[in-house]
Amino acid sequence: MEPVVTVLLVIGAVGLVVQALIGLSFFISCIWEKERRASIFAGLQFLVMCALLIVYLLLAWNGFFRSSLGLTVLIAGYLVTLSGAVVLLRRTAPNPKAMQGSNGLIVGEVNREDERNHVFARNRSLRPGSQEFKAFYREHPEYEEYDTRRREMGGPLGHFGTIDSPHEGPNVAATLASGAIPMYLGTPEKAKPEPHFVMKGKKVNLTPEEATERVKGYSRNRGADLVGITELNPLWVYSHRGEIFYENWEDWGREIKVEHQYAVVFAMEMSFDMVGTGPHTPTAIESMGNYAKGSYIATQLASFIANLGYSATASHFRHYEALMVPLAVDAGLGELGRLGYLITKELGPRVRLGVVTTDLPLVPDRPADIGVDDFCGICKKCAVCCPSHSIPAEKDKTVVNGLLRWKLNDETCFDYWGKIGTDCNICMRVCPWSHARTFPHKLIVMLITRNRLARRIFSVMDDIFYGKKPKVKPGPKWVQFERGTAT
Repeated sequence: MEPVVTVLLVIGAVGLVVQALIGLSFFISCIWEKERRASIFAGLQFLVMCALLIVYLLLAWNGFFRSSLGLTVLIAGYLVTLSGAVVLLRRTAPNPKAMQGSNGLIVGEVNREDERNHVFARNRSLRPGSQEFKAFYREHPEYEEYDTRRREMGGPLGHFGTIDSPHEGPNVAATLASGAIPMYLGTPEKAKPEPHFVMKGKKVNLTPEEATERVKGYSRNRGADLVGITELNPLWVYSHRGEIFYENWEDWGREIKVEHQYAVVFAMEMSFDMVGTGPHTPTAIESMGNYAKGSYIATQLASFIANLGYSATASHFRHYEALMVPLAVDAGLGELGRLGYLITKELGPRVRLGVVTTDLPLVPDRPADIGVDDFCGICKKCAVCCPSHSIPAEKDKTVVNGLLRWKLNDETCFDYWGKIGTDCNICMRVCPWSHARTFPHKLIVMLITRNRLARRIFSVMDDIFYGKKPKVKPGPKWVQFERGTAT
């Protein structure tokens, strides 16, 4: 019996040491994340873990666990620990709807969205007094009052940097500089490229497997962090053109035809430090920079496919033909969250998306079940923190255009953008999935993607450690804003 007790004592000591080391890594992670509240709680947690280890070692040294009572306590501790590990580590029943991708959201008839109805298109593309302006509001008078009032606030971001006035200058300059690149990449010859003259008239023969490997590899080489492929569901292609950027008004209202069978969807990480400043100006720099990066990747990928002898169209910040999120869901990059963004396992909602549609035969990926739907039903932090109350806080979803989902109020959200002069991103900042992917957070993500109980536990823990309304962080020094304006 003595050797068995000795082995149990050693395993217990090792387990407590590992637990303390995980606690230490979380404490260090919180300091690195510049989360003062979380650092305090993580530090206290680490001290408790160290105290448990010291008490255990002292009791073991004094022979307590070799007595009848001590052995009972030791075995009970093992049983509780093992039971907890089994409960938290086991994979709970999958969500069959998530495994169907966007089809899992469909509960009725779905109509293709008309880009002309989008708040951005109505704001920046409809010129008051133009024929297009008059025609649109004859057909949609329900939008006119809101749009007139919103247009008085300025473009999509209102008056850039209002929230950080009078210190917004450098960050507004950086935002505008980043936005310059996509304007060069949205023209027809860039979005729907012809093959290079060297490759014109040639078709490179590739198997779908080899083509998939090359397309994904090229996308990652150009800067994509995540890449997935799906068969293109025509429902997620816009029905009519609504955004006009190059005075090509003959395209306004033009029907967008579904020409391709596949979509290559990629995601780019948004900086943890920059998103942490939301709703202040650094987060707008990051958004615009990622849109520019997405434009760069999409146009090069479309050109690469065109050079292989196939048709391809880039969808990005200055040339959207398709809805990004449902295509990303179908391509296995993540799930649709309560906040209306795609939530990925690797980076949470801290991503921007790009798409290239093509007739190049490829191998589709499968949709992913990572527990987002269940987690968002519990969490609600984005809804609690949304300053414009645009994100629904109810557990139950609603049916919108045949889709069962949490529906963002795009008009109140867009109003808030106009008031503060940035694209806000508070919902992205406070989402528990947005934490930096340090070791302890990777461990937590691994647990919540597998287990329903873990989602409930860590949703509560996130509120305890980070607060129900996490505070704005200052961001890197080069994008400093006036701290007194923080909200």
